[in-house]
Amino acid sequence: MNKKITFLFLICFLLNSCADTFSSVKRGLTGAKSKSTDEFLVEKKDPLILPPNFDELPLPDADAEPEIEVSSFEETLKENLPKQDISSTSNSTENSILENIRKN
Repeated sequence: MNKKITFLFLICFLLNSCADTFSSVKRGLTGAKSKSTDEFLVEKKDPLILPPNFDELPLPDADAEPEIEVSSFEETLKENLPKQDISSTSNSTENSILENIRKN
């Protein structure tokens, strides 16, 4: 009799520890499917249309060169950059970076 009570207590403990509530155990044992949204459902959208005043918009100027903005940090860097001989440094990566900075 003592073994049966221990066995039932153990089964109840395991069922309770494997699920958050008794209803989730019931859903798992019965194979009930949860109600969720269909991830394959695709909603149709309206087709793209042109705005009403599309023909009145100005065309981009093809001959205009884009303005290059120089930040104050770049200006300060160029002013404070020591003018040293590039060949005196031993690191080739440093040389290429310094050359690119001086070109700009």
